[in-house]
Amino acid sequence: MAVAFPPHIMALSKVQRLYDACDVVFSSPAAAPTLGEIRWLQNILDGMEAADVGIDDGEKPTSSSSSSDDELSPKSGRCLLPAPAFTRITYVHIHQCDDFSIGVFCFPAGATLPLHDHPEMVVLSKLLYGSVRVRSYDWVAAPWPSPSRRKCGLARVVAADVVRRAPCQASVLFPRSGGNLHAFTAVTPCAILDVLTPPYSEDHGRPSTYFTDVPVPSLPGFAVLEETDLPEGFTVSGAPYLGPELTVDMDDDDDDDYDSYDDE
Repeated sequence: MAVAFPPHIMALSKVQRLYDACDVVFSSPAAAPTLGEIRWLQNILDGMEAADVGIDDGEKPTSSSSSSDDELSPKSGRCLLPAPAFTRITYVHIHQCDDFSIGVFCFPAGATLPLHDHPEMVVLSKLLYGSVRVRSYDWVAAPWPSPSRRKCGLARVVAADVVRRAPCQASVLFPRSGGNLHAFTAVTPCAILDVLTPPYSEDHGRPSTYFTDVPVPSLPGFAVLEETDLPEGFTVSGAPYLGPELTVDMDDDDDDDYDSYDDE
């Protein structure tokens, strides 16, 4: 069942409402989020635009943004990150704690985020602007170590080079369904707002692992995936978050320890 915000919450910025909802849904690790809670978060993401997270997509004047407050208006003096400035894949870190992370991947046209996984994670994504080509898989069974001790296994195709165009509904993937392993290629400049729960963590056995995929001719709709190194020369830059300020739970103290991508 969908959850409704009380009136005083509706007066908050959209990114604050997203944070507050994530804090409610994901800060009880003993209980997995219900489908109703996931749909609630998807509905919040569906209402968000680039300006709500401090990014100018260049498609319309800032003053016409659907933000519920005036924090992004010209009167506030708050600047937005201009989409044309993203000449390589850039990550805008908004928040991270033990339970979840919120951030935006910004792509120039033609840039590719290689095939990677989300171990034991739920990921909600909202395409804020532009078009992106998606390739995704789910494991048929748990991957096994190859002779090189790298993960290898049979995976089912979930999306075979599907192009998504904004505006579109937020998507969700689960640990074993929905396309847990995916790759993105920007058809046009684009940005993807991600909510990950729990976030990546080497210490907790949730590293980001990259894969190559080889189709199986005798099994249409399937491929063999094998762990690989990150492509040589691949980097993700960091950019500051310029959206509305967040008021966070004081227990969410991992935010200050976040290791952001290099802003090179």
